[in-house]
Amino acid sequence: MQPGLRYLPGHLGAEAQRQLVGSLRGAVAAAPLFTPVMPRTGRPFTVRMTNLGPLGWVSDRAGYRYQSTHPDTGQPWPAIPDPLLGLWRQVSGYPHDPEACLVNFYSGGARMGLHRDEDEEDFSAPVVSVSLGDTAVFRIGGPERGGKTETLKLASGDVLVMGGASRLCYHGIDRVLSGTSTLLKDGGRINLTLRRVTKP
Repeated sequence: MQPGLRYLPGHLGAEAQRQLVGSLRGAVAAAPLFTPVMPRTGRPFTVRMTNLGPLGWVSDRAGYRYQSTHPDTGQPWPAIPDPLLGLWRQVSGYPHDPEACLVNFYSGGARMGLHRDEDEEDFSAPVVSVSLGDTAVFRIGGPERGGKTETLKLASGDVLVMGGASRLCYHGIDRVLSGTSTLLKDGGRINLTLRRVTKP
């Protein structure tokens, strides 16, 4: 795997996963899932998304950016749940709390093309990813487009820490393996990515 990439399989137990999903339900009721679109083409993403924390990542015709309010409701994003803050403090190795938690929901044939997380100011902070629900096939390459890539299956409860050299590597989700988890009543996958946006 890429230097700085830490894979923590089964880091969240079954009960911790259920509690986290319960807290996410309330957050999504306050900040409903929306469908972002690509800046130039206006083509919709196949994942639906919302955010938690002081800042949330959005993509629309105006471009990629972080903002403090939901694009549809105009309301501030809900707070990041304490268990996720605790997880960040435990695994990130970074002395300041995250400012954004993206909530991506994969259903049907949803996927995420190869991309880099580079809209943040401080790349010394890792991206911490939490998988809930159906298993996903995660693909990661190098810091430039093209070249060799590797795949890793991310199951419910798995945590991935993208730090060091892996922080700016291209990565994405090839597909979600339907029916591999019973955590979400109607199936699908939730991915949470915790990020620090601004420099302290």
